[in-house]
Amino acid sequence: MKANSKMCLQKDTHAQVGIGTLIIFIAMVLVAAVAASVLIQTSGILQQKAQATGKQSTQEVSSNLMIKGIEGARATDGTNVSGNISLLKLNVGLNVGSSPVDMNQVVISITDGTTTNNLVYGNNAKSYDVVMKDFSASNNASVNLQELLIDEQTPPGTNAKYFFTAEKIRDEDGSFTQEKPILNTGDLVTVYISTVASGDTAFTQVGSLATSGLKDSGLVIGPRGAVSIVLTPEAGATTVAEFVTPSSYGTLENVQLYP
Repeated sequence: MKANSKMCLQKDTHAQVGIGTLIIFIAMVLVAAVAASVLIQTSGILQQKAQATGKQSTQEVSSNLMIKGIEGARATDGTNVSGNISLLKLNVGLNVGSSPVDMNQVVISITDGTTTNNLVYGNNAKSYDVVMKDFSASNNASVNLQELLIDEQTPPGTNAKYFFTAEKIRDEDGSFTQEKPILNTGDLVTVYISTVASGDTAFTQVGSLATSGLKDSGLVIGPRGAVSIVLTPEAGATTVAEFVTPSSYGTLENVQLYP
């Protein structure tokens, strides 16, 4: 060995560089994890909103009432016949694929060009804080029709100005009752709207229904009259029926008005 050999220490900084890189890498991973968490949460919320919006849109498009026909009945006293239509009978069903419709939540607006009545189903207590006067929750639809024509209460007033009633024609699944009138696809009901004019309240019979005197509806549907009826369900598109009454009703007690 050489006696004059020298020892030399070399400065090495590679380890410090490696730790700095590791810190930056960990920071990037943490930032990426936070960003991913935010994106996942946001996408989940958007998916839920999209599903809810899609369901509502489908219901709006598919829940459609159809007015298949409208017939008008004229009041009589056994000898004379009213010159105006006293009762409208609307045959109503649903479009194919429609969602069920609760008639309790349907609003019917009818106008004769001068007066407009906004009507709700007789068992609906939410619109006017009371149900129709003497409404029967049993399946006796004729009783409710009679009360629609002859009764009133305070509030809101004459039944004919604020309510309508309905009677099932076809109801395979038994979903439609006077208390809970639910329409499903394939069901068919008759909706009754009183249109008794102020000058016709003394008549005592409408069709086969005998009454003790009629109440004024505020409407007048005489010959050559323009009538507009709008059915607005809780969800879905509105249904509109517009027609002009015949130039003369002749001696007919029942008149086909629409289509």
